[in-house]
Amino acid sequence: MAAGTSFSVVEYFGGDDGHRCGYCKNATGNFSHGMWAHSMTVQDYQDLIDRGWRRSGKYVYKPVMNKTCCPQYTIRCHALNFRPSKTHKKILKKMTKFLSKGEKPAGDDAGCDGEQMDSMIEEGAEVPLVEPVNIMHSQVERPIIPSSPEKDSDSKPSTSETSREETVSPSAGKNPRLTPKPGVGADPSKPPCRKAKDIRKERRLQKEQQKQQDGGGTATNPKPPPATPASGQPKPLEEFINDSVPDDPLHRLEVRLVPVSFEDPDFLASYKQSVELFARYQMAIHDDEPFECDENQFKRFLCDSPLEAETSPDGPDMGYGSFHQQYWLDGRIVAVGVIDILPNCVSSVYLYYHPDFAFLSLGSYSALREIAFTRHLQKQSPKLSYYYLGFYIHSCPKMRYKGQYLPSDLLCPETYTWVPIEKCVPRLETSVYSRLHEDTQAGDACALKDLGRVLVLHKRTVMPYAAYSRKRKGCTDEKEVEQYAGLVGQTCAERILLYRS
Repeated sequence: MAAGTSFSVVEYFGGDDGHRCGYCKNATGNFSHGMWAHSMTVQDYQDLIDRGWRRSGKYVYKPVMNKTCCPQYTIRCHALNFRPSKTHKKILKKMTKFLSKGEKPAGDDAGCDGEQMDSMIEEGAEVPLVEPVNIMHSQVERPIIPSSPEKDSDSKPSTSETSREETVSPSAGKNPRLTPKPGVGADPSKPPCRKAKDIRKERRLQKEQQKQQDGGGTATNPKPPPATPASGQPKPLEEFINDSVPDDPLHRLEVRLVPVSFEDPDFLASYKQSVELFARYQMAIHDDEPFECDENQFKRFLCDSPLEAETSPDGPDMGYGSFHQQYWLDGRIVAVGVIDILPNCVSSVYLYYHPDFAFLSLGSYSALREIAFTRHLQKQSPKLSYYYLGFYIHSCPKMRYKGQYLPSDLLCPETYTWVPIEKCVPRLETSVYSRLHEDTQAGDACALKDLGRVLVLHKRTVMPYAAYSRKRKGCTDEKEVEQYAGLVGQTCAERILLYRS
């Protein structure tokens, strides 16, 4: 499914120095390993987040779990089996009432239901103050290297192996995406017995699809005529989202998906409005100073992405990569969810919204819409069935809200296997850091086994680390490369190109 000649290139920075923690405010207690991703395939990033990594812009970081003050566990929700809680239903009904009649909650319901939102990079990692090297992909030459170890366990490749080279095709721009047709993805099947209400909803769907054709952007979560749930079956998430909005609501909400690309006309047309909304959100919700949320910061953290856009015959219509999911209310953007669409999941990167609409609990509402979107994509791409919410931080009570989207798993920081969250919570109540896997004999299936096969990029040429170390007699970076390879795992270490000066 990879885009042919695409490949990942990273610079590794280690993680020995402690930085300020945005959760507990410890001045030096936040430790993480980091690397700058010049480019990255969606499969490589999928494999990295399944080993506890996460990106902020092009910076990819992994908390040092047994050392950092507030351990951050990767969390994923089983989107297909998700059932909204009472709180989730309340949030969805609140949105329906506002759209239908303009009703705003009063009293205790006027807040954000206690939801907390991640702030940007300072909460999870410290971007090193270094200038990444400028790597021109068109100048990189790639050798032919076996993708898996042979029976011979000797890590040193033969001289002839390292001399066979082929030039890698340039990947100067993002790969073109398949342009989806407005409304594609809705389930055309209809129940044999139809109520008048269902017929009215179908007519409304047709109107919405026509509006999408006229309004630009790609509609997400199109509204199909809802099938009546079987007796005793819970009402699905999609029905709560689309429920009971009249044909002529007081307010109109439209969700558009735009690729993060300055070559995309819809992204460009809404760019200025997105920048202004981001600054307003950061200053009101996270008390940022204007210089901390200017256009440069917006581009660096929420537009710059290392992910190479890819398409696949068995993938979603819009392809894989980084996107902004925009929430348009009465013709203006009120919220933007930054997401990555990957082979196995939709990964939430960030959300920002207009503070005047905080009463709609847009953080939780957008998460529910993204879960529904994941379910929608799974119909096109069967492997894509999880919704990743970033990191779960049990030691920080205000960040436990991510555990409310059930069923969910946490990633074991030692075996890199998934464990149901209900089994993890008792362990985390006892200790902020815990090996979550119950089997003490279980290990990391992708642990580093052969340092010599780690791919490095040196002087525009790709080679195994064994060949590089022979060329660079007396090189002293073996421990650093070994640490990097252990963190990304043997599989990724043999695919990702580690830059060496």
